Amino acid sequence: MEIKKNIPNNTITRKLVDLDRETGNVYESINIIARRANQIATELKTELNRKLADFSSPTDTMEETFENREQIEISRYYERLPKPAIIATEEFLDDELFFKENKEVKEA
Repeated sequence: MEIKKNIPNNTITRKLVDLDRETGNVYESINIIARRANQIATELKTELNRKLADFSSPTDTMEETFENREQIEISRYYERLPKPAIIATEEFLDDELFFKENKEVKEA
C-alpha cells in the first residue's frame, strides 16, 4: 500500500463542519472513515505479514529465534507510518474516497 507523504503522524484537531460537508451527517462521515481505516489496517497487516514471512523458517523455536536487522527495519518502518484512522481521515477530507448511500425502500 502506498502512503502519501503529506499525511501527518500526529493527531490533528478537526472542525466538525469539515467532516459533515460531504454527507451532511457527522456520524455517517465517521462511519465511512472508520470503515476505510479498517480496510487500510487490514492491507497494512497483510503486507507486513507477507514481508516478515520471508524471514521465518518452519524449524524456529523460541530459543532459536535471533534478531535480523532487515526484519527489525521493516517492523520499524510500519511502526512509523501514520495510523490508519489518520490516513482514512485525510483521504476523506481530500475527496479521495468513493462511497454511496444505501437507502432501504420501504413498501407501504
